[in-house]
Amino acid sequence: MTFSLAARDPRTGAFGMVVSSSSPAVASRCLHLRPGVGAVASQNVTNPALGPLVLDALAGGSTAEEALAAAVRADPAIDFRQLTVVDDAGRVAHHSGSRALGIFGTAVGDQAVAAGNMLAGEHVLQAMVDAYAASDADTLEGRLLDGFLGAVAAGGEEGPVRSAGLAVVEDASWRVTDLRVDDAEDPAAELARLLELWLPQKQAYLTRAVHPEEAPSYGVPGDL
Repeated sequence: MTFSLAARDPRTGAFGMVVSSSSPAVASRCLHLRPGVGAVASQNVTNPALGPLVLDALAGGSTAEEALAAAVRADPAIDFRQLTVVDDAGRVAHHSGSRALGIFGTAVGDQAVAAGNMLAGEHVLQAMVDAYAASDADTLEGRLLDGFLGAVAAGGEEGPVRSAGLAVVEDASWRVTDLRVDDAEDPAAELARLLELWLPQKQAYLTRAVHPEEAPSYGVPGDL
């Protein structure tokens, strides 16, 4: 009940992911990122523990394929799972268990991988990767959103989508972008609205964290 796109930006080394589902709060379960390490999607009858497991393996020096193989060995219910991995060299790996739901599959791009289940059709994932690659957005967040919107335009899931999330990690130890729509009639439109609101403020919040003496005032009561 989920489709996702995980990617590494070859220009900056940042990792990002966008994910959506008919289930609520999909990003809280399926989206896993670690700066300088990788991106992992864990979905379809989701085991959220697999995300940190794969990231730990990547941090220990495993390639995407090696980290994925370790996760496959570790989960006795792996036939129910979908996993995608992007490592710090831009290599990708993916697994779709034989008991994944509905129409399912994966599509691979340049340092990017999409996966989904209960899809309107197999073409949806290639549309997601193609829209991401074709995007002229000047941020990784914008390109991920364009990929997501491309998948939605291609039919998305078989049923109605209710939640979405988009996150990016860069040089900081936290997610510099972390947007979630946990339940909405049109999560694609809401995610796009949130990203438009967030991006002009992103750098200012980074400055506040790292160099607070240089941070701008937001002009709200009590903010000097």
